[in-house]
Amino acid sequence: MNEKTPTCCYHEDEGFSCTEPAEPSGLCYWHDPKILKNKPDDVQKLEKFAREGGMLRGIALKRAKLPGIDLVRHHQKTGFDMTHAELYRADLQGAHLFNLNLQNASLMKADLRDSNVHCANLVGSNLLGIKWNGAKIENIVTGKKIKQEILAHQADRVGEREIANDYFEQAEEIYRDLRKAAEREGLFAMSGEYIRKELTMRRHQMPLYSYKRMVSKVIDVFCGYGEAPMRVIGFSMGLIMVCAMLYFFTGLSYDSQLHKFQVSNDFQTNFYLFFNCIYYSVVTFTTLGYGDFTPVGLSKVIAAIEAFTGSFTIALFVVVFVKKMTR
Repeated sequence: MNEKTPTCCYHEDEGFSCTEPAEPSGLCYWHDPKILKNKPDDVQKLEKFAREGGMLRGIALKRAKLPGIDLVRHHQKTGFDMTHAELYRADLQGAHLFNLNLQNASLMKADLRDSNVHCANLVGSNLLGIKWNGAKIENIVTGKKIKQEILAHQADRVGEREIANDYFEQAEEIYRDLRKAAEREGLFAMSGEYIRKELTMRRHQMPLYSYKRMVSKVIDVFCGYGEAPMRVIGFSMGLIMVCAMLYFFTGLSYDSQLHKFQVSNDFQTNFYLFFNCIYYSVVTFTTLGYGDFTPVGLSKVIAAIEAFTGSFTIALFVVVFVKKMTR
């Protein structure tokens, strides 16, 4: 390149720089946000730019018209790097974006209808208002938390409740759109994860310590909003063990004799008694009620609570498990 030709002044703190010829603005054609990329040949130009190793990080494609563009890095394990790219309202209908790195990019209100976004990295990206209809989104990576969710928690920690609620609402909308897109593609495991996140974002918008928020939290803890049957099993096992410990100290009646923990008993006797308490706890939780052991005193209250909770929990597990498996 001619040394007298000024180069693009795009530079990142991470050390990435663009070496393309600069326009009068000081930025190259692709990094200049003031240049609208809607020319008929822009699709071919961008594809060529990418294939020749051009700097795709931070490119400005706001309102660009790039339907059907192919940005797949064929025969390579890693895709093109479009980190920090600006794709606000970009027309990417039918685009091939397989394995593309769009980390920390802005895809707000981008049109991704009928596009291929398999395995794309969307961690930290702004996904608000994207049109997902017909998009192939299997194995996309959005991270444990999307951008708006992180910002919402940050605002909440410093007491900016109004700002936090706005971000939580945006996050809820994003997760809802992703959930619907996954359902349309038949990706029910993915849609299950997104509906849990969607309902979690809705819960965070509710007033702290409100009845609705507490009920929502309990449902999340017990069964993950109907998407985590293993949580029901974990809760059941925990309740059985807790009640067994309580029976161990409050006592059970067997053959008209009271059996409970006593320091004077030897280790083997107390150990055997504890396993009998586990047995009784399982029988009570499952409402079998063999009748060989009977509660006495405070044990009656514990047994009543466990029996009621057990019957409810078993029914909950059946509903959650059937829902999960039929999907």
